[in-house]
Amino acid sequence: QVQLVESGGGLVQAGGSLRLSCAASGIIVSINTMAWYRQAPGNQRELVARIGSGGWTNYANSVKGRFTISRDNAKNTVYLQMNDLKPEDTAVYYCNRGTGEMISWGQGTQVTVSS
Repeated sequence: QVQLVESGGGLVQAGGSLRLSCAASGIIVSINTMAWYRQAPGNQRELVARIGSGGWTNYANSVKGRFTISRDNAKNTVYLQMNDLKPEDTAVYYCNRGTGEMISWGQGTQVTVSS
């Protein structure tokens, strides 16, 4: 069974940092393009960052220079380091494939940034 479990969210003040984790089972993150997405209340889910099997990365313009996506192949885990957080980053964050057929969405992890 393929499963993605997100963790690491929380409440942080503007300018602070968080690191999100996505533990994968049933899928090998190193040979898949993996991504982080987020959904704020009343908004559609949006792509935040992707990492390809070759290690390339790309980011939404709104987070470029502040967020870093990475993975640990040994732990089969994808991370999102978020620095200089802003109130507009407040959302539920999810991980999933970055291309192709999506895996069933997990519960996500809530990130709340206070001003």
